Amino acid sequence: MAEINADEILRRLSARLKMRHLILLLNIQQHGSLTRVAEQMASSQPAITNALSELEGMFGGSLFDRSTRGMAPTALGKLVLARAQAMLHDLDHLVRDMATAAAGYSAHLHVGVIPFIPGRLLSAAIARTLPEGQGGMTVTLHEGTSDQLLPRLQDHSLDIVIGRASSAVDLQQVEFEVLYRQQPRLIASRRLAAQLGRVRLDWGGLVELDWILGAPHTPMREQVTDIFLAAGVAPPVPIVESYSSKLIGEMIVASERAVSIVPADIAEELVRTAGLSIVPYSFDWTLPPIAMFTRAGGARHTVALFCAALRGLCQEG
Repeated sequence: MAEINADEILRRLSARLKMRHLILLLNIQQHGSLTRVAEQMASSQPAITNALSELEGMFGGSLFDRSTRGMAPTALGKLVLARAQAMLHDLDHLVRDMATAAAGYSAHLHVGVIPFIPGRLLSAAIARTLPEGQGGMTVTLHEGTSDQLLPRLQDHSLDIVIGRASSAVDLQQVEFEVLYRQQPRLIASRRLAAQLGRVRLDWGGLVELDWILGAPHTPMREQVTDIFLAAGVAPPVPIVESYSSKLIGEMIVASERAVSIVPADIAEELVRTAGLSIVPYSFDWTLPPIAMFTRAGGARHTVALFCAALRGLCQEG
């Protein structure tokens, strides 16, 4: 990329850049055609072409490559698009914060959470973040895997992510702090757990049971696959793939053949809420640690309070 005059570009953007320009860029990225963008934005193609030309003049370079297959962002275009998306998400958060304040609350948080985070930890962190008398806050929880949630943290869709820290996740523009580690537990109905607990676990026999597991290529599923392979047994084909702890609990309690492997804190929660049992067996492996992820460069006040609440609860055990 050619050397740029940052001060001059900042001056042009400050004077001329508008929200409609950001929306235009995202529409071009989505549709790949100025004709379709013109239809979407109820404008003419010449007007859209002129607006794009004006934008490229502001940024000092081409934002899209044109070809017979459509329009694709240039290297500069990708940088601008990422920031455009983040700015629009920040505007959405501003409007949500205004509505939250108008309703008498202090703030609104968008929290990304991977499966198998105990509900009691989340509810306690929310309650502790802004104690009664300080206005409280509203929260939207977004569920997904770490690799699904972290891009949404990076583009400002989310304020914080509670996920697994591993070499597989993209930490670009992200800071993280390990909260705690989870040990795996084998769970079953009370009768089946008692039967399995009386003998040494036989993975060749266990593979014949009805397994409920998470999706392939996730940390928990890969660990389960590894333990069967280490025992010289092909891993089980699950009857259900799900990360819903409620569904897992209900299916196991209702069956004398269903089993699953879940983190210890989730297993203990299911013992309490669903009435199943933990098979007394210790695994010789651990899952990637649970961590909280925030955007690099500092978190806004309410995010920092939520992080402090999570940190304190995990330190208390």
